[in-house]
Amino acid sequence: MTISSINTPAAHLSGFILTRQAYDTKQGIELSFWLKSHNGVRNFLVKHEKAVFFVEAGQQSKASNLLNDNNVIVENIKPVPLKTFGQVPVVAVYFSTMREFYRAREILKTHDVKCYEDDFRPEDRYLMERFITASAHFTLADQQSLTAGQRKSRFPVHLVHKSRAIPAEQTLDAIRLSMVSLDIECSMKGELYSIGLYSENLNNQPLKKVLMIGSPNTFAKSKKLNDKQASDIETNIVWLSDEQTLLKTLIEWIEVNDPDVFIGWNVIQFDFALLQKRCDLYGINFTIGRDGRAPRWRKNQNSEQQFIDVNGRIILDGIDLLKTATYNFPSFSLDYVARELLGLAKKVDDVDNRIKEITDNFHHDKLALAAYNLEDCRLVTLIFNKTQLLDFAMLRAQLTGLTVDRIGGSVAAFTNLYLPKLHRAGYVAPNMGDGLQGLVSPGGYVMDSIPGLYKNVLVLDFKSLYPSIIRSFNIDPMGMIEGLNDPDNAIEGFDGALFSRDKHFLPDIINQLWLERDKAKKEQNAALSQAIKIIMNSFYGILGSTVCRFFDPRLSGSITKRSHELLKVTKSWIEDKGYKVIYGDTDSIFVHVGNDKTPDECKSLGEVLQHFINDKWQAKLKADFDIESQLEIEFETHFTQFFMPTIRGLEVGTKKRYAGIVIKNGQQALIFKGLESVRTDWTELAKKFQRELYLKVFNGEEVTNYIIDFVNKTKNGEMDDLLIYRKRIRRKLDQYVKNVPPHIKAARLADEINNKANKPLKFQNKGWIEYYLTTVGPQAKGYVSAPLDYQVYVDKQLATVADAILPFIGTSFSEITDAQMNLFN
Repeated sequence: MTISSINTPAAHLSGFILTRQAYDTKQGIELSFWLKSHNGVRNFLVKHEKAVFFVEAGQQSKASNLLNDNNVIVENIKPVPLKTFGQVPVVAVYFSTMREFYRAREILKTHDVKCYEDDFRPEDRYLMERFITASAHFTLADQQSLTAGQRKSRFPVHLVHKSRAIPAEQTLDAIRLSMVSLDIECSMKGELYSIGLYSENLNNQPLKKVLMIGSPNTFAKSKKLNDKQASDIETNIVWLSDEQTLLKTLIEWIEVNDPDVFIGWNVIQFDFALLQKRCDLYGINFTIGRDGRAPRWRKNQNSEQQFIDVNGRIILDGIDLLKTATYNFPSFSLDYVARELLGLAKKVDDVDNRIKEITDNFHHDKLALAAYNLEDCRLVTLIFNKTQLLDFAMLRAQLTGLTVDRIGGSVAAFTNLYLPKLHRAGYVAPNMGDGLQGLVSPGGYVMDSIPGLYKNVLVLDFKSLYPSIIRSFNIDPMGMIEGLNDPDNAIEGFDGALFSRDKHFLPDIINQLWLERDKAKKEQNAALSQAIKIIMNSFYGILGSTVCRFFDPRLSGSITKRSHELLKVTKSWIEDKGYKVIYGDTDSIFVHVGNDKTPDECKSLGEVLQHFINDKWQAKLKADFDIESQLEIEFETHFTQFFMPTIRGLEVGTKKRYAGIVIKNGQQALIFKGLESVRTDWTELAKKFQRELYLKVFNGEEVTNYIIDFVNKTKNGEMDDLLIYRKRIRRKLDQYVKNVPPHIKAARLADEINNKANKPLKFQNKGWIEYYLTTVGPQAKGYVSAPLDYQVYVDKQLATVADAILPFIGTSFSEITDAQMNLFN
């Protein structure tokens, strides 16, 4: 992410916002923005800022009396040209300190005085009201105010003229943020051993450094590294005498080398949290901010998750950021993700017992520990590069105004984009719970499926259906209020909703994002395209979420109920042309077009149906609503072979579960949706069996010998490496009381063994477990003492998979296996 060069006088500076803070000072609220500019990092200060919320004009007198009676210092209360969604005028209540702002808010709420927009921090509101997202253009105050002696910072500090900040123009070719991967190694008790630091380009050169407690003379020759590896890693080690020196050296290194971004794996919850604890233990000030301040820590009220604010630096956790970017893995351990994305693995021999091995390496093979420490850092960097995570985070910030390190934040992103527009239209934002209550909006429409084996199934998919509905029907929070006030100039929604034809913001926001995404696709900017897609697709969920201040079931219902109508009508149009719709799900329709068509004929027909449906919707929306359709259905996939199963034990078709074959680059590709092959709670045995069996069925091959052979190999122990179940332990073990599933039984048994052997307990506090089913029940991997129960695997895994598809070719698993058994009776 970069910011363009702007030719402005010296009193004007632009940059990408790294961090933002607000402080109470003797002179009032001071806002601090740290920016990366073409001329380096700078700190911009906005002094004498005000915090504000709003109360209804009719409650102004009551509010004033309550605040006076409680000695709350109010800067000002004055009327503003704003009103609530209920058309009630409001007054603004201003404060010179956040302390008084928070006091006033609590007092008024306690006495039933409703406060509007009382959950915005001044630094966020300052940017939001100026339409600034992540890059800002500041007009500076007199240079005489900028003496370095007034601030304990080696960075240029600039005072900003009141309200003189605007969004900066941006391109994607200039500013880059420096990124360092950090990883610590420690004992079970949290005693630090080493700190790894890695970067591909810090201050124009690569970085490989391990801060290690010990000395060159305290280790023997490495048993795990060859001579060259040992020699190479030794050059990257800085030997330190003790833990206090290690911490002080890290703080000094950060100040000298000055990275913009730290990345890591669980780096906030573990690495930085432990560094803070160890600094606190020794009375060391953890001054890693660019202004020499220590971090500020916050906790999620509903969980134990911690957040860190470091002035002028961004801390990004790879796990959180991958999830925000919609990546999904059965496990988010570094070892698993590195294997999946990079084909690489960690350097520790025993991942399950890595702490023990790390401790052993610290005492007996420090070079091996340093190599392991540095490799963890490198793997995180490679994952960030592979997935463009930093670019994604910066682009998301640029699009929405969220801080770069914000986790989730869909509601906040929407509010950032929407609120300043709402104010300019004369409204304050509603509070949570202000929307209509009692209605329930449905989810996406899922048709009843017609089970069977098919040839030539076409999938037609509405492109970004929910955003398209918002654009077409002008669905918008303020637009609904305006539409209800002026029904003659409104588009009808559902549940009594009416949407203004000309007073709205959300459709225009989506239109702009849509254009930006099309541009990103043309430029092959995957990170930007993904960021925009996530933002656009989140808007329906936001409007349907009770934790959003704009929630109203008439909004979400007007989206989902319209989508139901769209799929049902589209289905009828297709069937009127003589084709069979066998399934539909949210935004997709599956059409069986006959067994006798060639791939070219299917492709041509898919395109014909695509144009036919789009033309029909354009005409219908014009005729029924006098609006232009923004709906666009696309011919997406041609399944040459397709299978829609029944619900297990019934003749009714399933939903969200199917399999089929498509042709990619002249080769068959097997696709599964919702079936065992793509589920994490089935063994690799079932997945391998399903893939191979389905492929044979689709290609019309004989399956009897294959099934018998697979069963025999399973029972003979030839498939043992595929028999592992992998499940997440979602609660502490002692919290499973009434229903104790197999993986919990395995975990308890394993930790009983660990306890008797005086080994650390591995499964008490959530996490993942791998286990087998044995003749005496489930036993964890590494703790198996009984024979594997092959018959259970055959009955519960193989038979279940096979009997989903075999009835459609006139047989069953029991018929095939029983016939085999009869040969020996």
